[in-house]
Amino acid sequence: MNEDKKSYRSIMKATSLFGGVQFFNIIIAIIRSKIIAILLGPGGMGIAGLLSSSLGLISSLTNFGLGTSAVRDIAAAYETGNQNRISKVSSIFRRLVWLTGLLGAILTLIFAQTLSNLTFGNTEYTMAFMWLSCTLLLNQLTSGQGVLLQGTRKLKYLAKANMVGSLIGLLITVPLYYYYGIDGIVPAMIMASISSLIITWYFSRKIDIKKIAVTREETILEGKGMLKMGFMLSLSGLITMAASYIVRVFISNTGGIDDVGLYNAGFTIIGTYVGLIFSAMATDYYPKLSGVANDNQKATLLINQQAEIGILILAPILTVFLIFINWVIVILYSTKFVEVSDMVHWSALGMYFKVASWSIGFILLAKGASTVFFWSELLANIYIVLFNLIGYNYLGLDGLGISFLVSYICSLIQIYFIANYKYKFTFNLVFYKIFSFQLILGIISFLIIKLTPTPWAYIIGLPFIFVSCWYSFKELDNRLNLKEIISKFRKK
Repeated sequence: MNEDKKSYRSIMKATSLFGGVQFFNIIIAIIRSKIIAILLGPGGMGIAGLLSSSLGLISSLTNFGLGTSAVRDIAAAYETGNQNRISKVSSIFRRLVWLTGLLGAILTLIFAQTLSNLTFGNTEYTMAFMWLSCTLLLNQLTSGQGVLLQGTRKLKYLAKANMVGSLIGLLITVPLYYYYGIDGIVPAMIMASISSLIITWYFSRKIDIKKIAVTREETILEGKGMLKMGFMLSLSGLITMAASYIVRVFISNTGGIDDVGLYNAGFTIIGTYVGLIFSAMATDYYPKLSGVANDNQKATLLINQQAEIGILILAPILTVFLIFINWVIVILYSTKFVEVSDMVHWSALGMYFKVASWSIGFILLAKGASTVFFWSELLANIYIVLFNLIGYNYLGLDGLGISFLVSYICSLIQIYFIANYKYKFTFNLVFYKIFSFQLILGIISFLIIKLTPTPWAYIIGLPFIFVSCWYSFKELDNRLNLKEIISKFRKK
């Protein structure tokens, strides 16, 4: 098997593996939310949500983005095959994880009363925050174990840890909610953190990394890059959160709380259920790209391969969404949410451009270009907010979908220009061919559903869904020998 086929198969294998994990986790999250809603009611869900979001904010401020930034360093060390280098980077990373985790825990403990006042308007939850301060350390240690598994490409162990962690967390927390009601929220959160740490620790022990002594000077010298990039990632995350907050407040003040609910539902479909493909692909793609980041030619080849696979997987899903989105909305929510279908149609077209821009964007993380990444994200969030505010002000929910499409066209142009200027990146002709063909099918599906009344739109749209699926299968077969794989599977 040649190197290209190996690379394509690696991408597809990781996407399939973590796509399944993401789907499993979503199912667990839905079950957990349903059980909490039944056992605790709206008030209990509100308390749990406020505690979680408050701790999440503290975590994002104190974890220095190590969960993302350190993957690059560990993956680069792992790529060298030098055991001493791997051990050194891992030891420094573990030390930083403890320091940042303790920082979050101590700050939460000290400011527990302030957090209670800010979050709930009283001091009644001061003890809750004091108890929950330990979860910031536990969760940071868990994240650290996951980074080691991801950076050393132990993806099966990482997948098992995620799935087992989600299931065990559900089994532990439900009895606490059942027997103690609202009083079981804090113990449930602590027990979930402890169980996740134990599970990831069990799987991370399978990595053959020797422990070596590292001086404080070495920790400062080597860890500076991780912390600098992680800090920029944290700032970017806060900017994204702020941008999302501004848009939701504007929608609430301009159109009302119902439109906020519709907006959330629409982008949950696009961002969560379709977006899980991005999460699945990133688990393998980021460390792999980090390993070859110093070679622009290899990085360019890998980005093109990832973008090709991304389009080939997502395009058939998007054509189904474009034609049958009303059915999807009714199945996931109810007929009350059908109003959001036009917004999702426009957003689905934007996803084609997001695949391309997302694939390129990782080069900045892999190269450790934290400053460029920060300014790129800041600029993108500024025009995303502006497009959203203008779109909603003039066109309502439809305007939000159009702004999503325009934003990702601009984002693709922006990141392509940066990557081309700094790293000589270009898309190859094969990608342009695949992208153009699937985008044209998507636009035709969009026009069919807009211009043709139902049920004729479904009948006319079906052939285009089949063509998109056939084309993706044909192209994937050329890269992966899918027919051979299916044949072997049937024999087994």
